[in-house]
Amino acid sequence: MNEIRHVDAVRYVLPLREGGSLPALVDADDGFKYVLKFRGGGHGAKALIAEFIGGELARAAGMRVPELVFVRLDEDFGRTEGDEEIQDLLQASRGLNLGLHFLSGALTWDVAVNETDEDEASRIVWLDAFMTNVDRTWRNTNMLLWHGRELWLIDHGASLYFHHNWDGWEKAALSPFPYVKDHALLRRASRLEEADAEMHRRITPQVIDAIVEALPEEWLRQASDTVPPAEQRRVYAEFLKTRLSNSQIFVNHAREARNALV
Repeated sequence: MNEIRHVDAVRYVLPLREGGSLPALVDADDGFKYVLKFRGGGHGAKALIAEFIGGELARAAGMRVPELVFVRLDEDFGRTEGDEEIQDLLQASRGLNLGLHFLSGALTWDVAVNETDEDEASRIVWLDAFMTNVDRTWRNTNMLLWHGRELWLIDHGASLYFHHNWDGWEKAALSPFPYVKDHALLRRASRLEEADAEMHRRITPQVIDAIVEALPEEWLRQASDTVPPAEQRRVYAEFLKTRLSNSQIFVNHAREARNALV
């Protein structure tokens, strides 16, 4: 994977109230705008960890994903913001946060209107079942249309939900993904076996190790008072490698769920 850039947030532009964690649009010192995910909001650092791992796995899988950057907030950032809830969020998020390059002019991908070919749909369904991403449904696709026809994936913070309870991660790694039945692209995912072979070529144990190793230490320290950062890294890597080597479990389940629809 490419090295993740570090930038400093210089201006709070506006809140994006679609999510419960109050992400925001910010300007950074590199001259670009980012959708900022705050470590002090929602599920805290766990959401940022899932967003980072999910986004970088999607990139490794050949999907279009906005560039992810580590965004520093200093003590003075947003001090003039009048909303007390936002002020509290900014104060709780001092340090390193996660930014996604803002895709200016992008529109929500409408499954009923925008066409996705069967290969791409199958790869996306495979990826979300692999990452246990519960948040790509008809109601909220978390896919954007940009530059006319390109499909871009966003918002992977609801992936890897096993980490909200560390006990039993081994069992979770070998489980099917029951929420695949609600996936926005499941009907189009007719080439899951081909997607499985392609994803095994792209997502290797070495790729997984590199992504997990790039997680900021301070996120891991915040994410758990009881599980040391080194152990968290080990579990994330082993969970994903186990899931990868046993992908037929969730592929077969996804195929059965699709057959029930069509």
